[in-house]
Amino acid sequence: MTIKSCLKSMRLRTLPLSLAGIIAGISLASTVAPLKLATVVTLVLTTVFLQILSNLSNELGDTLHGTDTEERAGMHYSLQDGEMTIPQMKKLIAVIVVLCCVSGLAMIFFSFGNLFDLQPVALVLLGAAAIWAAMHYTLGDNPYGYRGLGDIFVFIFFGLVATLGAAYVCSHEFSISWLLPAAAFGFWSVGVLNVNNIRDMVTDAATRTTVAIKLGARNARIYHSLLLIFGWILLLAYTILASGGVASYMYVLMIPLSAMHLKAVWTKSGKALDPMLPMLVMTTFAVALLFTLGNCIG
Repeated sequence: MTIKSCLKSMRLRTLPLSLAGIIAGISLASTVAPLKLATVVTLVLTTVFLQILSNLSNELGDTLHGTDTEERAGMHYSLQDGEMTIPQMKKLIAVIVVLCCVSGLAMIFFSFGNLFDLQPVALVLLGAAAIWAAMHYTLGDNPYGYRGLGDIFVFIFFGLVATLGAAYVCSHEFSISWLLPAAAFGFWSVGVLNVNNIRDMVTDAATRTTVAIKLGARNARIYHSLLLIFGWILLLAYTILASGGVASYMYVLMIPLSAMHLKAVWTKSGKALDPMLPMLVMTTFAVALLFTLGNCIG
């Protein structure tokens, strides 16, 4: 096992998606309370470790269930290419779980000053749920990702938990209006998973069930269209309700890229969809950055 093989399986290119909701949450928090640097740093680290844990666990789970075959349209990773053994992957996962726990507890401590009040304990339990969800998308005897439930979990943890959780940890506040951007980033995160599932429909059908497989190719693309469109509607609705200035709408600059992505999803299939995953990831990340910048200026 080399550093190169570890980094290959960590899939660091997926980090911008996991950070998008977090960045939006930090931005929301900054509108109602001053930010603590230590809280923000440990929040970002915890998010990074959770995403890496998810990626490693997914690779291990897909390998154990025989999903990652030579026919798979997506990228190959270390286990599939023989650059890492299953025992080595399990040890690496254990290390990342420890890092998730350490950074998560530090984040809660820096935010609340202790770990034993009701709010810190609730966040510890939520963190434990996030670790479980990160590991069991494809791992275990009955992984939820193989039962067509991945979309629900991605929406909850990449959208609602990421955005609202980050906002609460940084500000100790909650606003019902924050559900709008949280749901928007959740829908776009599900969109990334859906593109992946549309691409892999043929090979996935032998070992798992996904929403794309349940819907069929055409309906999966309609579903994808709705995910992107509803995301834009919700984020725009929040900005309108927040009565921000013109600068608050800076993120609409990404709408043409979103439209280009959607057109490609309707016209491409199989391996040709590969570029559409990073395109949607980076579009979502850019929206989060422009949303934050707009809040600062507006």
